[in-house]
Amino acid sequence: MAKQNWLPDDFLWGGAFAANQMEGAWQEGGKGWCLADVNRAQYDLPPEQRYNMEIDSAYVERAMAEDDAMYPKRRGIDFYHTYPEDLKLLAGTGMNAFRTSINWARIFPNGDDAEPNAEGLAFYDKLIDEVIADGMDPMITISHYEMPLNLSLKYNGWYGRETIDCFVRYCKVLFDHFGDRVHKWIVVNQINLVIHESYNHLGILSDRFGNLLEAKYQGLHNEMVACAMATKYSHDNYPENQIGMMFCSNLTYPCSIRPEDQFWNMRHNQMEYFVGDVMVRGSYPGYALRWFDERGVNIDFAEGDKQALAEGTVDFVSLSYYYTRLSGEEPYLHTDLGQVPNPELPESAWGWAIDPIGLRIALNEYWDRYQLPLYITENGIGAYDKVEEDGSIHDPYRVDYLRAHIKQMIEAVKDGVDLRGYYPWGPLDIVSCSSSEIEKRYGFIYVDYDNTGAGTGRRIKKDSYDWYRKVTVSNGHELD
Repeated sequence: MAKQNWLPDDFLWGGAFAANQMEGAWQEGGKGWCLADVNRAQYDLPPEQRYNMEIDSAYVERAMAEDDAMYPKRRGIDFYHTYPEDLKLLAGTGMNAFRTSINWARIFPNGDDAEPNAEGLAFYDKLIDEVIADGMDPMITISHYEMPLNLSLKYNGWYGRETIDCFVRYCKVLFDHFGDRVHKWIVVNQINLVIHESYNHLGILSDRFGNLLEAKYQGLHNEMVACAMATKYSHDNYPENQIGMMFCSNLTYPCSIRPEDQFWNMRHNQMEYFVGDVMVRGSYPGYALRWFDERGVNIDFAEGDKQALAEGTVDFVSLSYYYTRLSGEEPYLHTDLGQVPNPELPESAWGWAIDPIGLRIALNEYWDRYQLPLYITENGIGAYDKVEEDGSIHDPYRVDYLRAHIKQMIEAVKDGVDLRGYYPWGPLDIVSCSSSEIEKRYGFIYVDYDNTGAGTGRRIKKDSYDWYRKVTVSNGHELD
């Protein structure tokens, strides 16, 4: 049998974005409040106060009363108005694929509205048509930290079963309206991040529950049921379309060769796999049920939930990959969300380990476990970029990072992994998810705004822009 030694001819070279981090225009076109609109900037806070993902009711009330200055996602990079020019710039990199999300609150401003917002649908009609006209295949994320805020305040976000019906209705509208043009869908962005992104993801306010861990996993259960129901609807009505789930690849290495550390690292990784095991295989694995039992977490299965999960399994698996860390026996499980930095690896300016081989390992593990087509739907390095006096931007650190990861991606394909596409994160600079700053830049294209929103908004190509074009045009053969 001939071995596959290179990427398939129809490999997708893309770029990935989120509506809430780029569109701005947060009160235009009939859009309602969404969770991202209350994400306050973190960069001016003391280090010990940054990246607290638990949000309570007082926080939301304060955010809704404050002006826009410290809420950068409300302004983004004004993509809502500049998307035609921006998409042409992105297409100039040779990208043949484009991933973004649809902001749920643009389609259903309150989440439980009786009818979708026509202006929101019209905007995404124009956006998707432009993506296709520019030669890029759209991949749409249905939920990417853009739950209508009303669903959080009224129903406790994903904890409330009312949100299941709201989400399924939202998905049906998207499939019915855009399904003739969009054939690849990710139901929820990084769905396993129930600890890291508990409010952004689940919309669960921390002050409303005595057992917050149980509330999060109940919310995740309800979300997986909703995803399965939406997936079945698509399969029944649009069989040509592919529905996928997405991991944040948060797999860890054991912190030592001790059997105890090997065991606890296995348990950590199992609970990262957990959501995929449910969404791909259609039922809860035994290790997860034991993990819940040991922690006093009771998941309420409503009538029909098991059947819904079994009938609505996904067609592909996608993942974000940025870094790896270490895990092991207690007390490591209580350190930095169960992970510690790896002293053997260099780090980015934000302390994220740079581990290209870890990507090859992750791809092999996900392929071995699920035997479904894979997509890398986020990868990249956040860095400070400097505009030189002549207007040029030299970013060899970004090229080095991406080149090393693409090489390992190709090695994984040689290992037999069925990898269909690579979508680096934010090829046009956008507002950061975790810290809401724009000066943590990922892009091939610089956007002239600073963290306060000051600047011209001008788009400037970085050196990495032309480099990525060489990669895409050569289908990964030209990496230098």
